[in-house]
Amino acid sequence: MMFEERIKSGIPGDGRCLFRSVVHGDCLRLGKPSPSEADERELADELRAKVTDELIKRRADTEWFVEGDFDTYVMKMRRPHSWGGEPELLMSSHVLQVPITVHMLDKKTNSLKVIAEYGQEYGKENPVRVLYHGYGHYDTLKNQFGGLQLKSLHQQLLQ
Repeated sequence: MMFEERIKSGIPGDGRCLFRSVVHGDCLRLGKPSPSEADERELADELRAKVTDELIKRRADTEWFVEGDFDTYVMKMRRPHSWGGEPELLMSSHVLQVPITVHMLDKKTNSLKVIAEYGQEYGKENPVRVLYHGYGHYDTLKNQFGGLQLKSLHQQLLQ
């Protein structure tokens, strides 16, 4: 089994993957069991609604970094199959009041790299950790470990 297959949770690519990854990762971060697919979907849709509300609440701070017309963007993001990105990750950190760290697998070194961090004002310990595949898909890291532990886990999995 490839390293990537061992570390990701298998979030479906249904347009909700960012939101599913965040809510799934938050459950793991809190030591809760992984949600069922139906619960994960419901939690993801609830998070999406709160995130779009948060975008509106923080409009003065967020309007400049969303693509195109702000109101059109928010309307689009309210639809369940619209893909989320950086604005939604940032707003998710505010809604949940937790840091979120985005990782990407470096294919050359077969190791995880941190590519973005959101919500650092909520602390740096125990963030929600998501994996970005680089082609619009997000997943949850199975183990919500810190950086050194991830390196250790990586070494164990390669053996």
